Amino acid sequence: MDQEQLREKVSEAGARLEVPGVAVGVYHDGEEHYGFHGVTSIENPLPVDENTLFQFGSTGKTFTATAMLRLVDQGLVDLNETVRTYVPEFRLKDEDTAAKVKVGQLFNHTAGWSGDLLDNTGDGDDALALYVAKMADLEQVTPLGSTVSYNNASLSLAGRIIEKVTGKTYEQAIKELVFEPLGLTASYFFTNDIMTRRFAVGHTQHPDGKVAVARPWALPRGSHPAGGISSTAGDQIKWARFHLGDGRAEDGSRVLAEELLKSMQQPTVDMRGSALGDHVGLSWLLRNVDGVRLVSHGGSTNGQYSAFVMVPEREFAVAVLTNCGPNGSELHDELVKWALEAYLGVIDKDPDPVELSEADLVPYAGHYETIAAECDVTVEGTGLLVKVTIKPEVLAQIRESGEDVPDEPPIPLGLLPGEGDRYIVSGGPAKGMKGYFVRSPSGEVEAVHMGGRLATRTSVAAGAGSR
Repeated sequence: MDQEQLREKVSEAGARLEVPGVAVGVYHDGEEHYGFHGVTSIENPLPVDENTLFQFGSTGKTFTATAMLRLVDQGLVDLNETVRTYVPEFRLKDEDTAAKVKVGQLFNHTAGWSGDLLDNTGDGDDALALYVAKMADLEQVTPLGSTVSYNNASLSLAGRIIEKVTGKTYEQAIKELVFEPLGLTASYFFTNDIMTRRFAVGHTQHPDGKVAVARPWALPRGSHPAGGISSTAGDQIKWARFHLGDGRAEDGSRVLAEELLKSMQQPTVDMRGSALGDHVGLSWLLRNVDGVRLVSHGGSTNGQYSAFVMVPEREFAVAVLTNCGPNGSELHDELVKWALEAYLGVIDKDPDPVELSEADLVPYAGHYETIAAECDVTVEGTGLLVKVTIKPEVLAQIRESGEDVPDEPPIPLGLLPGEGDRYIVSGGPAKGMKGYFVRSPSGEVEAVHMGGRLATRTSVAAGAGSR
């Protein structure tokens, strides 16, 4: 496989899926390949190139985790100590959880409190402290350590631990603990750094196919530890090469003990059937595909969607940065699968759902909720249909920030054969995303794991029950 074939694939898929801009990096057999397509913005179009900065969202959680492990390596933090050892003022609605949650649990999404705290706590150096103070109002959705449910708030709390331990702002600590030692010279947090360089803006593809610039551009500072970095495809591959290595930087200097680096890629909790993968390590999401283990993440911000996948046993990595959604999500899924097959011969094929009768499907129908959204599940033919609606108070908060939120079409689900209550999205931009329904001890469906988050059932459809 040569770089020209990668470039051709990136250009063809980007144009076909109408994504304004995309940057892709691949590391294989000690070589780096790159492909770029399109423009930074449809309003102010500049060609996407090797210097273009994209927001890559939640892959930034792995930067927070790596910085924390550097502090562990220095003897300043213990992952098995409670959060209050380092942030004694930490509060939740559930005092027992607040007192018992350990630092390590912040990185595998098992804290159990509602994880989507969207409040903007300003641009000051106290943004994280104010964010953590607001966590006192968060509801405990599941018992501590019992269930994987994606949790952005946990990472902001982890960022606050880094601040308290180092005595520096989170961003300065990440610069000193991660960016500088690894030579990540094109990775930034702040708009004042980013806006003097070539950068991508997010776009939204509406259901009618129209593409528009997504505003606002920046994430609130309180969310930086959960995914506030902008970077180039080249710096993403530098990040991959470090995590494929032995804990040393490219110049040979020791950054992290090898055993600590490798511990990030070891399972800490099982979540087979989830959209996130089979297991969670320390921030890394783990999945077994065609005989190899994928170590990955990815993320989304306002109109920017990314993927980041490594195959450590084959010394391979691919990073995809896009500036439109939801078609950007569809694009990065296609490009990752193509790269795995083209470079490694690894085939990541989605299983086919089974066709079921209405009687088989009715037990899953009903109304489900998270703190931020409502999910209405109905029977549609031989599968299910899910309509996700953002709650009015959350929608008002998002729109107050200036962000446009288009109405999303219903999502078709099909149950998987021999998989109990597991499903796969059978169509649309999220096609191939997996999840599962959760049953109570009495056998009734009580929740659905969708997009990595647990939504609790609040009512059932007529005729729904246990089976």
